[in-house]
Amino acid sequence: MADISRKLGLADSKEVIRKASELRRLCDLNFNSSSIGVGEICKAIICLEMAASKFDVIFDRRRATKLSGMSDKAYTRSFNVMQNGLGVKNKLDIRELAIQFGCIRLIPIVIRGLSQYKDRFIKSLPVSRRSGSDFNRSVFTAAAFFLLAKKQKVKVDKVKLIQLCGTSESEFSNVCSSMKDLCFDVFCVLKEKKDSKEIKGNRDLLNPILKKRKLDDGDSSSGDCSSDDDDEEEDRVSCCKKIKLM
Repeated sequence: MADISRKLGLADSKEVIRKASELRRLCDLNFNSSSIGVGEICKAIICLEMAASKFDVIFDRRRATKLSGMSDKAYTRSFNVMQNGLGVKNKLDIRELAIQFGCIRLIPIVIRGLSQYKDRFIKSLPVSRRSGSDFNRSVFTAAAFFLLAKKQKVKVDKVKLIQLCGTSESEFSNVCSSMKDLCFDVFCVLKEKKDSKEIKGNRDLLNPILKKRKLDDGDSSSGDCSSDDDDEEEDRVSCCKKIKLM
């Protein structure tokens, strides 16, 4: 570990090395890394990256990937598997993303967008479930950054962004859909039109808002109201599970 940390320019970061050594021991105890194609050198490198992220220490992934002897895709896949296996949350900072993708002007926009999304999502939940909402996962930061970069016509590598936040493409898409549905005015271009099927598929995130609009418009359509309320409650629970907030 000491030799690898020196090659990666982390020899002076004693706390990072200690944490990486701890993660490596946990890795050996929790699962067989060789079964997923991760060798000892790569395992040590990945543990160093996770430790560096925890202490906000700059880590050169390009250099690390080269040292591991793996391709970028293979290294990222191994990193995500180990990270999920150890239960380590990947910390993603808006400022670091803006610097990495060369769009500093997005920083205040993304911060405001995330804040508005959190407020609206929490208000859409039953009071009993609001305290359990967790927006600290990197996928929320990455999704907001991607959508607002697109709105501002800034090119961002979606694949790279998903890799950086350590999530799956499906979860990333689910969170993006949630943000566009609840905060269309914040994350979408005004000329974009919502597909009716997409809206129906994501109505679990919109029920509180749609219900309010119907009441405001004086909607008196017939139907079994008690049944609709039950469906809305089930949909909200399903939504929280879908994007892992509860």
